[in-house]
Amino acid sequence: MIYQRSSALFKAAQKVIPGGVNSPVRAFKAVGGDPIFVTQAKGAYLYDEDGNELIDYINSWGPMILGHAYEPVVNAVVEKAKKGTSFGMPTEIETQIAELAVSMVPNIDKIRFVNSGTEACMSAVRLARGFTGKDKIIKFAGCYHGHSDSFLIQAGSGAVTFGSPNSPGVTKGTAQDTLLAKYNDLAHVESIITSNKEEIACIIIEPVAGNMGCIPPVKGFLEGLRDLCDAHNILLIFDEVMTGFRLAKGGAQELLGVNADIVTFGKVIGGGLPVGAFAAREEIMNHLAPLGPIYQAGTLSGNPLAMAAGLAMLTELNKNPRIFKSIADKTEYLHKGVAEVLNKHNVVYTINRLGSMISVHFAEENVVDFDTAALGNNDTFKKFFHGLLDNGIYIAPSAFETWFITEALTYDDLDKTIAAIDKVAGTL
Repeated sequence: MIYQRSSALFKAAQKVIPGGVNSPVRAFKAVGGDPIFVTQAKGAYLYDEDGNELIDYINSWGPMILGHAYEPVVNAVVEKAKKGTSFGMPTEIETQIAELAVSMVPNIDKIRFVNSGTEACMSAVRLARGFTGKDKIIKFAGCYHGHSDSFLIQAGSGAVTFGSPNSPGVTKGTAQDTLLAKYNDLAHVESIITSNKEEIACIIIEPVAGNMGCIPPVKGFLEGLRDLCDAHNILLIFDEVMTGFRLAKGGAQELLGVNADIVTFGKVIGGGLPVGAFAAREEIMNHLAPLGPIYQAGTLSGNPLAMAAGLAMLTELNKNPRIFKSIADKTEYLHKGVAEVLNKHNVVYTINRLGSMISVHFAEENVVDFDTAALGNNDTFKKFFHGLLDNGIYIAPSAFETWFITEALTYDDLDKTIAAIDKVAGTL
């Protein structure tokens, strides 16, 4: 495929935007080459500035669960925009989507809307610290919760893992309050808690990791975290920015049968518009201003366009829960097809899948945490990525990202994807 216009646009962007992009993964540094500039999208397809049509497997990193430009969402946004785009004042639609979200998700009484997943996770941690009166948090290596200072921490060493900042601008003081644990390693979490008694406010985790590829929790891991939190007066935060309203109506809590104390949302809840939210039971949420002392605010929080898009999206998902089984079935079909062709070509791989999230790791052993994800052959992934791109298939330009399946994908699209992988696998 030809990408002359995209390359020209990237050169122009680099002159006025750092790195030419407004989010680093878009720059294609992990895979090489110039990024593709999109002009429009519809259903399961992207259309770039050079006129190419691509089957899309990132779907704006998850929210397009019903496909791009889904008509009820678009119509809701258009009609709401005619009445004004931002007020900085309460609107009825905020209550309507809040009532719907609370009715769909287990174990939450109240929800507050913000503007991004980063803001939701940042606010959730502040709420947990304020509620418990403790400062330290546990996060997991490889889990991404946005670019708030507390989350940009890399792993240290030893049983007591103090983080060190891996982005300039994050202070050592901030890093010392963030403790790094290994995903799917309950004993490691317990050792950290033992070494920091009565100091840990919360554990924050992606219940199904999506930022080191798709990595589901091993049996008993989330249940064990729940028990540890109960035993040590620690709040458990599920970052469901990716999984919320995607894996089930009630997200990972419903699908996996484990309740968190605070849940964060994004992506799907805004129908693709910039939005986030965090939610919990009433006794926790009532600590937020104006009811309580924990401050959180935002002029654009509850923006009417985002609320209209989110209400249209959640209404459809609530009305048609069959969608969750449908996209899970499509993901299983893709998994089986990809495995068959990679086996045929003797490619070393591991595929992880849960619900409508899936990823292909070019690694020999099972991928269960960040360390095992990092063992994948990145050179193979680069060839795989560009090979698929040349055949009209767009996956995330990083080996450390999940693929997202949308209801708009047809089985014909999946067959085309499997055929493209068959073709590319012969060159790996």
